[in-house]
Amino acid sequence: MSGTQYIAFLRLSGRSNTERRQSYYLLSISEPTTVGRDLRCEIALDASLYRSVSRHHAKIEPILDCEAPNGERFWQVCDLNSSNGTFVNGICLKGCQVLQVGDRIMLGQNGPELVFDYQLQDHGQFLASSGVALGSFPPVLDPTLPPSKNRVKLEDVSLTQLFPILSTGRELTHKAYLVPAIVTITFVVLLFLAIGNPAAFNLLLAAYLAIAALYFIYQLCGKQKTWWLLMAVAMLTALILISPVLDLFTLVFHRLLPGDLSNTNAETNFWVLLVKMFFGAGLMEELLKAVPVFIALGLGLRLRSPFRSRIGVWEPLDGILLGAASAVGFSLMETLGVYVPATYKSSLLAGQEAAQLAGLQLLIPRVLGLVAGHMAYSGYFGYFIGLSVLRSRQRWLILGVGLGTAAGLHTLWNIAGILSPVFLAFVGVLSYAFLGAAILKARALSPTRSQNFATRFLP
Repeated sequence: MSGTQYIAFLRLSGRSNTERRQSYYLLSISEPTTVGRDLRCEIALDASLYRSVSRHHAKIEPILDCEAPNGERFWQVCDLNSSNGTFVNGICLKGCQVLQVGDRIMLGQNGPELVFDYQLQDHGQFLASSGVALGSFPPVLDPTLPPSKNRVKLEDVSLTQLFPILSTGRELTHKAYLVPAIVTITFVVLLFLAIGNPAAFNLLLAAYLAIAALYFIYQLCGKQKTWWLLMAVAMLTALILISPVLDLFTLVFHRLLPGDLSNTNAETNFWVLLVKMFFGAGLMEELLKAVPVFIALGLGLRLRSPFRSRIGVWEPLDGILLGAASAVGFSLMETLGVYVPATYKSSLLAGQEAAQLAGLQLLIPRVLGLVAGHMAYSGYFGYFIGLSVLRSRQRWLILGVGLGTAAGLHTLWNIAGILSPVFLAFVGVLSYAFLGAAILKARALSPTRSQNFATRFLP
């Protein structure tokens, strides 16, 4: 490009001269320019540096057929339904806004800031005055062409292009799911070694499926929480199930309250069964799984930084993650310690191999269903535990609603298993919907929202 013309561009506000030299973006006069973490965006920002930015966060587009007599053009910025919002001069953007010279566009609170500028000068003169060499200017070079046809073409193939692993470095572990892959491969090798040992094989398979389900919830929450803590919560719940604490819960809910399920059968009145299920399964088990979450909450109040924030429950996202982790320990103990052995014994008449297969067939759907079962109920209650910290004045109301709802969903699942497979599927979807809604609300309420890594369910 040469000659005198109007040039619109964005400048990524940085602290150093190096950042400013490499962070100028010319805007097309015919096509929108999208900004986000997705590499397909015209302005693609590094996700490891700018975690508050959505995959497709905002777009800056020319207002066509709106040119002043002197040739001046106009651009507007539009938010693309980003998770953390787009701010223009400190004000949250709703829809689109026409840009003025000097407007500062911030992607999320405390996120990266782009400054809009519009100048009438020679293109080469602009580059020189900005201190930007022509070869280092960002991807969009010619504002008269659409961004899709305006990419810099690299003729030479570098060593790092031929061997990508030489240059990815830290990004490999953060963006390519290297750690989950290592965990998966490790479990695959252990499963091969456990062939012929049904107990070890079942334990490894159940543990892997449960960890995968917890990782799924962890990604949806988008809140950094150390994995050793999540595993410790799961183990603590498992230990509670083999300790005298379980006997105390059984005494209260099965003897003092109408939760005794030992005398129930197919002829038991539906409403009587519903009450028994609510107290003996729903209420008792949800409170039991919440014990480690309350312990973490108490420890967080007494510890010093940095363990204070790492271990404690300070917001709903913390409660959801710890509640889901507790569900992992509970479900593994219940499945491997009660249901699979019972199925194995009842199927022994058909042979040992048939009994082992029956146990495996029960194990897989029970653990796979964690996200719509125990993890959904306890994660949902965990949301209310965290919310009670943020809204301490109404703590008991919040905890009561949360426990009652979680226990109710748990009870519906148990009843649905007796009534109909269709009703069972409906309750499972409903439970997951409750958990998903709680995660979305928790992300919106999170005091650390700008530092959390989750954006949205879909790109």
